[in-house]
Amino acid sequence: MKAIQITESGGPEVLAWTDAPDPVPGVGEVLIEVAASAVNRADLLQRAGFYPPPTGASEIPGLECSGRIAALGDGVSDWNVGDEVCALLAGGGYAERVAVPAGQVLPVPKGVDLVTAAGLPEAVCTVWSNVFMGAALQPRETLLVHGGTGGIGTAAIQLAKALGARVVATAGSPEKVARCRDLGADAAINYRTEDFVDRLGEITAGHGADVILDNMGASYLSRNVEALAVNGRLVIIGFQGGVRGELDLGRLMAKRAAILSTGLRARPVAEKSAIVASVREHVWPLTESGTLTVVADQRFPMSEAAAAHRLVESSGHVGKVLLVV
Repeated sequence: MKAIQITESGGPEVLAWTDAPDPVPGVGEVLIEVAASAVNRADLLQRAGFYPPPTGASEIPGLECSGRIAALGDGVSDWNVGDEVCALLAGGGYAERVAVPAGQVLPVPKGVDLVTAAGLPEAVCTVWSNVFMGAALQPRETLLVHGGTGGIGTAAIQLAKALGARVVATAGSPEKVARCRDLGADAAINYRTEDFVDRLGEITAGHGADVILDNMGASYLSRNVEALAVNGRLVIIGFQGGVRGELDLGRLMAKRAAILSTGLRARPVAEKSAIVASVREHVWPLTESGTLTVVADQRFPMSEAAAAHRLVESSGHVGKVLLVV
């Protein structure tokens, strides 16, 4: 098969569309003939040498895909060859074929085309597992989403609104602020021109955010704690602003607040399968009704993954950037 290989750690130019061994589905796995994958910031980190795949996972980048099941491994009974699916991966999505545990596979939702479905698994599973399963966001609570126009942010805004929360998002331009509102955010803050802590206080009449979904890490740590409501939950899912920060434990304790930090890629298959099952039960009906949509910015041929990486690195996109076989 053809696949994107990372020839060495570096910039987008190290991505090469080359021959790779065909994957073989193991026990409990299915083989997917890939229609599309999507670019996630974790892929950029892996390419740069900062985020190696978990032990046993494919060295080929790509944390999600869509396509058709081409073969079944032993012990798989819930899927059939030819089923149109999308899947959450530990790696291997930037390829013509990929083997994946059957529990991490989802049917393509009704009303969603096969290519666009590639943009669902990673964002939706990340948001659902962190904001709802982990932080237990409730109706009428306030969610602050940093990076509201990214793949994670666009999914978080839509899901939280659909389930009755008030949503405030941050974005880096007037145009992106407007897009957050178009997606359903009750308010959006331009972090380049406004202090998000002060603006959030104004928007919530001093209450703050019950849950914060943060992709920045260290650079936002103290300000996020300041922005939390009493009994608030800060969920850190990324480190674009660094991995080491200073935390005022007294302020955290005074708010009876909690900090959660979880990854998805390296979790055991059983945990990821449980998340996928919960997403299928609770989120897929919203997708099939059109309440939750994939915000897809651009599509690139998979062989042009380098160009797609440049776009995502520039933050010149809104939502997902797709790679089509």
